[in-house]
Order: sequence, then C-alpha cells, then structure tokens
Amino acid sequence: MTLPDSESAKAGAVFDPLWAEILEVGRDGGSGGYRRYAWSDADLTLREWFRGCAAARSMELEQDRNGNLWAWWFPRDWLGDPKGAFVTGSHLDSVPDGGAFDGPLGIVSAFAAVDLLRARGVEPTIPIAVVAFSDEEGARFGVACIGSQLSTGVLAPERALGLRDIDGITLAEALIRAGRRPEDLGADTTLTERVGVFVELHIEQGRALDLVDSPLALASSIWPHGRWEFDFTGEANHAGATRLVDRHDPMLAFASTVHTARTEAAALSAVATFGKVLVSPNGTNAIPSRVRAWLDARAADQPTLEVLVAHISAAARGHAAVDGIDLNVVAESITPIVDFPAEPRNRLAAALSHLGEIPVIPTAAGHDAGILSDSVPTAMLFVRNPTGVSHSPAEHADPVDCHAGATALAEVMAAWVA
Repeated sequence: MTLPDSESAKAGAVFDPLWAEILEVGRDGGSGGYRRYAWSDADLTLREWFRGCAAARSMELEQDRNGNLWAWWFPRDWLGDPKGAFVTGSHLDSVPDGGAFDGPLGIVSAFAAVDLLRARGVEPTIPIAVVAFSDEEGARFGVACIGSQLSTGVLAPERALGLRDIDGITLAEALIRAGRRPEDLGADTTLTERVGVFVELHIEQGRALDLVDSPLALASSIWPHGRWEFDFTGEANHAGATRLVDRHDPMLAFASTVHTARTEAAALSAVATFGKVLVSPNGTNAIPSRVRAWLDARAADQPTLEVLVAHISAAARGHAAVDGIDLNVVAESITPIVDFPAEPRNRLAAALSHLGEIPVIPTAAGHDAGILSDSVPTAMLFVRNPTGVSHSPAEHADPVDCHAGATALAEVMAAWVA
C-alpha cells in the first residue's frame, strides 16, 4: 500500500517544518532520547508551541480544567459551543529517554492534516479539534493518561492531586508552579456532547506492519494492562561486616521476583516488566533497607492479567518470607481491555479504501483513545515502526510513512466533516 508521490510530497511540505520545530525540545544530550515529563520546562515549551500552531491557523485555543489543550477549527457561521466534533491528536510528554515519535507524531500529523484540508479548500460542516492530552505516559507521577482519565471521571481529582514524583513534588504543587489551579481538576461533563469521534494517530509500538509491508494500520483493541508498586522492606546494615546469615536484604527478594515475573509472563503468553526501581539508602557499601519497584503487566485478556499479577505477587511474598522481608503490593492503575467500536473503524477504512486493504491489529500499549472509548466513539490509526523499537531513543518512523499517515488522517478528516 503506497501513496502517490505527489500526495506524499504535499504531506511532507506541511509535516516536515512542524516536526523540525519540536525536534530538539527536551532532548537529552547524553542518551539522545527525550525527557518531556508532565508540567516540566520541556512540557511547558511544547505547550507554547501548540498554542503557536493554533494561533498560526486562527484556531481557537482552549486549555480545559485538566490541562488538556484543544485547538478548534469551527465551520463558518458556527454559533455556540462545539458539538459532535471530529477530534484528533495525542500527547506531548515522554517516558524517560523516550523516542521522538510516541505522542508528538499524532499532534504534528493532526496540524498537518488541517493544513492539507485548507490547501484543498475544504470547509468543515462540523467542528474540528486538535487535542494534546496531558501526562499520557505517567512518567513523572506514576499514573498513565492522567489528563484523559480526569476528563472521563475515571481518575478522582483528590487522588490525582496527591500523586508525587521522585522528588516528592505533588501534582498539585507542579500545577501551581505551572500557573494552574489544582482545584479545577475534575470530570468534563460536556465531553460526550463536544466530541463526536476521537481518532488518534500513533506510531506503531511493535513490528507488525513491517512484516506485511504496510505503512498504516487500524486498531482493533488494546490489551488490559496496569502498574503495581512492590515495596520490599528489610534492614540496612554494613555490606562488609554483616554475616550473610544475619542479613535481611530486600534486594534478594526483589531480584527473585524479577525472574519470576519473566517466567510467569512467558507461561501465560503475556508480558511483565520491572522497569523502575528505587533503592534506599542506595549506597555501594550498604545493605539496602528498602526496594520499591514498579511492575508493568499486560495480557490479551483480563482473567489472564489477573492470574499473572496474582502469581507474581504470591511468589514475591514467598521470596520475601525466606529472608524475613516485609512486602506490600499496591495497584497504582489498572486499565481494562478496550475493543474499539467497529463503526468508526469501518468509516476510516472506507475513507482510505483507495489505498487498498489496511491491516487491523491489536496493541499492547495504552493510549488516551482507550481511556476515552467508554465515553465517546474512538479509533486509532498506526504508522509503521520498521524496527519495532519504542520508548527508546532508537524509536523511528520513516518520513515517507509519516507523510502517509498525515495524508491518511487528512483523508479521514475530510470524509468525516465535509
């Protein structure tokens, strides 16, 4: 499936300058990856860039009660509040040392699609919005999709405001530092009226499309997934003077649990990862007193996910008991399976039928579209990731595929609003 060279050239002409404007924001000089954490300086810079994109297109800028940014393109003579809008976009924040494409690709493509429609002289009959949801990755405060979870009422504002980053700063404090009012957080009761459909374009996270030689795919579902904090508490002591038999080292129980997680996940055709660890006192010559570690677990269905986490937790308690370690396990966030509705996906496929048959694939990665799916019609459009690497500086999408994604999004947008 390929686009005509002329269409790719048009998409590139509007996409590439936008992409260049943000390429260096939040990039770490050592790793080459991005550290665009929610409400950090890099995030605030990208928010200003978003405002500039809206202003350059005479789109009405809105920052909602949860810090999500909306750029509105209203039809001529539109009166009153937006209703039944075509909404597209993604997020601007990143994981630690993340890649360039995860999140921003969807927002750059959305503004590029608006430019392509305007160049064609398309006049929308319903409102169009480009949205940037806040803190999708959860890299700073530990809970993913905070902006969309707050807006849909899935996450209570009281819990959100009390979340702390690694430096002990609460979300409430971070919002105040960014000039926001923490007391504004809460469910958006107008969401279902304002949004007629949400279409999120995102880089593929995995390598299905490269194997079938397709630049694009539609999403069928999102695996259920979640994050659990494992808190192993032992006893600090001297690394040299303390006999092995006298030690209560929480690192041993943690290390055994990491191995168990891999084994249990493999047995259930699931995935489980301990990717974040805090060790106290974190001294080379000191036996740790505490190890806090976060489990990311995902499976094809909810029962399998529950069994996986139960097995890992039970094994962790067994490992802890052997060395006299206390263990506390807390679920930070759990997202159930998302089956994207057929109707929006079929409309996307119809709008892109001139490209031939587009693959329909599931994803094990979480997205704002998945959070919104219980409230409004949603769909996802994936752009090929030739290596399958994501959440890493090595994440990559070829320019021709990015242009194909922006063009496809413009085709979908035109078919929906014209």
